[in-house]
Amino acid sequence: MRDLTQGPIANHLLGMAAFIGISLVFQTMYFIVDLYFVSRLGSAAVAGVSASGNVFFLALAASQLISIGAMATVSQAVGKKDASEANLYSDQAISMSLLFGAVMLALGYAFGGAGVDALTADAASAAAGRAYLFAFLPQLALMFPVAAMTSALRGAGVTMPTMVLQTATILLNVALAPVLIAGWGTGVPLGTAGAGWASSISAALGTIALIF
Repeated sequence: MRDLTQGPIANHLLGMAAFIGISLVFQTMYFIVDLYFVSRLGSAAVAGVSASGNVFFLALAASQLISIGAMATVSQAVGKKDASEANLYSDQAISMSLLFGAVMLALGYAFGGAGVDALTADAASAAAGRAYLFAFLPQLALMFPVAAMTSALRGAGVTMPTMVLQTATILLNVALAPVLIAGWGTGVPLGTAGAGWASSISAALGTIALIF
């Protein structure tokens, strides 16, 4: 824990705000990176991935329900210097996030395809969007526990490690995207599905690193 009751208040506020803002930017970078590399596949692929991106922003908004609650309750417990209460709130947030992630995964695979079909104008775009979404859904599910864990750490005044880790996962996504989308080095291009798997794999490795 970091004692934010010591030192200049303005410095603490600016430091926390900067790290939180940068972290939110990095969360949206997963989708932006995917869209950048998918643009090489043609207009149908871009249209399909863009349509699937609506699910990403819905998941991002939903994850903030847990994120804000975790940060508020943990920070209050830390302010009272009650480590056991802070751990309790953190554990509760993580448990809820796992439930939310599982629901997101189930709903996405059950209804995501129909949603993409409704938002796209032709069969090629719909097929590209479905391929991307079904590979991208694990990343969306992991967004919830990651939001819970990083927010609990922010509530305790710890921001730098989470920002560094998120930066590393984005760089990994950038490295994996051309390999999986275009088949660089493997000769096995996966198209829009490769974009989704690049994000899901990097998010999974980032989550494991965050846990340990």
